[in-house]
Amino acid sequence: MNDVPLKPAMTTAEHIILLQERGMHVDEELAQQWLRNVFYYRLSAYWYPCREWGEVSDGSMKRLNKFMPDTNFADAVALYEADRKLRTLIYDGIERVEVGFRTRICELLLAKNPDNPLLYRDAGIFRERFDHQGWLETADNRVERAIHNRNKAVQHYSKKYEKRYPLWVLMDVLDFSDISILYSGLKSGDQHKIATELGIKINWKSLPRSMRQRHPLAEWLHQLSIIRNTCAHHVRLWNKSFLPAPTKALRTMSEFSSLPDGQSERIYGALVLIKFLLKDISPGSTWGTKMQKLISEEFLSNPIVTRKSMGLPDSWPDESWGLQKDIY
Repeated sequence: MNDVPLKPAMTTAEHIILLQERGMHVDEELAQQWLRNVFYYRLSAYWYPCREWGEVSDGSMKRLNKFMPDTNFADAVALYEADRKLRTLIYDGIERVEVGFRTRICELLLAKNPDNPLLYRDAGIFRERFDHQGWLETADNRVERAIHNRNKAVQHYSKKYEKRYPLWVLMDVLDFSDISILYSGLKSGDQHKIATELGIKINWKSLPRSMRQRHPLAEWLHQLSIIRNTCAHHVRLWNKSFLPAPTKALRTMSEFSSLPDGQSERIYGALVLIKFLLKDISPGSTWGTKMQKLISEEFLSNPIVTRKSMGLPDSWPDESWGLQKDIY
């Protein structure tokens, strides 16, 4: 058992004094307002990079309880607010991507046998290694959840059709994570068909044959589902690493040339993919323009923020993003 004692709770006034003692410039009225509504621990992630590095007793380097010169409480809460706006805008984009994939997968599967709306229960239409039974159990649980939440459409099919739910009903009660897993379970040709319809036309000839068996979009959708849940639960996006998604195949397209080589785990990669997918899923969308404005005006102007913290390349915004640098 770990006998290290927990730190005692502190009042708002005590937290303000602590920050000042550690070298932060604090407007006390502003801090009182924020710390009464957003607890200290949640805000601390936004000033964490401002803590100085130093050598400790074992010879290793770690963050010290001392702030770098000119660290300002106002900058930290401005960053917190920018991150809140980022979550809202990303959630808006992912919502459209999610609905688009529900629709594309549903149409693709039903086209195989229009007379059998329960064909998703047939493991034969999926990849051999797909955990079809596990996915079905999850899907059935989502249906039960919908019934518990009084979803009228699901209740109708439960009573009239003896709990036989056609694919188009099921797709509407699945979580985005379930949709991403379902896409990964599609046969290779089906994965490629959906991706190509969405404009993702990879130069497969330049890649090893082994990379063609499973479309990289499957792993990107998994990352997007994690980011979507991060937004839904109001968790920090800035300066955070997510499940890595492969970039080698996508980088054969000019639109994805700014992605990091190998894999992408910071938020920038997801932004590039969302913006690209919205061209087909939501034609005429101004999402990319709004995102560029938010990052340029509220993140990169903040002294706490580095491009690395978001995965932004030094050249961003560039031609691959599709917007001019001087639009503001």
